[in-house]
Amino acid sequence: MSTTRSSEGGFTLIELMVTVAVIGILGAIAFPSYTSYLARSNRAAAVSMLMDVASRQEQYKIDARAYSNQLSQLGYPTVPTEVSANYQVAVAADNTAAPPTYSIRATPIGSQLVRDAQCGTLTIDQTGARSISGTGPAGKCW
Repeated sequence: MSTTRSSEGGFTLIELMVTVAVIGILGAIAFPSYTSYLARSNRAAAVSMLMDVASRQEQYKIDARAYSNQLSQLGYPTVPTEVSANYQVAVAADNTAAPPTYSIRATPIGSQLVRDAQCGTLTIDQTGARSISGTGPAGKCW
């Protein structure tokens, strides 16, 4: 009678630990990339809205001979959900200045405030000048 070792299907503890380590490493790389992608995507939605509001502000000035202080007068009864979930958008106009001025500002809120600290608040004015409150390069944020 020969004694043979029967091999049973299964994983050893070492194989399992290697698999867990590989998954952990992939997760450590993927999660920051994903959150960075979310921040950029949310910022892109806000930038798109700011540019549209600026365009509408210029059209409003042509029609009403003044800039508007209200988003509703510019065709935004409410801020779109994809923007309002991450940014607070405000319009400020000074029609008493010579020439009249306006500023449109998107201030990050909630998790966007933490994820996108390098860009921070996005601002555009009547001259088309774009600025940020964060420490990153403005060209990368816009």
